[in-house]
Amino acid sequence: MLKKSNKLFAVGIALTASLTLAACSNTGSAGGNATPSADASASSTPAAAPHNEADVMFAQMMMPHHSQAVDMSEMLLSKEGISEEVTTLATDISAAQGPEIEQLSMMLEEWGEDQEAAMDHSMNGMMSEEEMSALEGASGTEAERLFLEQMIAHHTGAIEMAQTEVEDGENPDALAMAENIVSSQQSEIDLMEDLLASR
Repeated sequence: MLKKSNKLFAVGIALTASLTLAACSNTGSAGGNATPSADASASSTPAAAPHNEADVMFAQMMMPHHSQAVDMSEMLLSKEGISEEVTTLATDISAAQGPEIEQLSMMLEEWGEDQEAAMDHSMNGMMSEEEMSALEGASGTEAERLFLEQMIAHHTGAIEMAQTEVEDGENPDALAMAENIVSSQQSEIDLMEDLLASR
């Protein structure tokens, strides 16, 4: 019984020593790695992500471009007598481009760049005030036709801007978004052309 107690006592001392050493080791590790951790944090800071002038222009121009597409979609969705196919399309466009606007804004903030373009860049496919007013005043089949025609032109402009980013950009996130825009919006153009042909 005494031998067993001595063994248990010895094991207890060993465990205590082990835990004490582990605690010291952890404390020392935390203190010793303080500078490397800070360096690692700094190196992974979003603002340090590589980007170039093409990335900045892409983000600055695509934000208002997407915003107008969302406005056009919401305008159509507020109307009565719109077919289910076009309603679904407008809903999908708004749902996809809204989050991308937020992502573009975050990119510019992380890069330390202005949210708006420093100069008046021309943006392909943007609707004029007159065209937006025409869509707002239209109803039924006429509203659907205008929306499809305008959005085809709008998407075509976005694809051209995205292709420029793919060719000239540097930032991985911006490039990934541009590639997605080219693919997804071309698919929507194909769909809209089919819908337009059936009207």
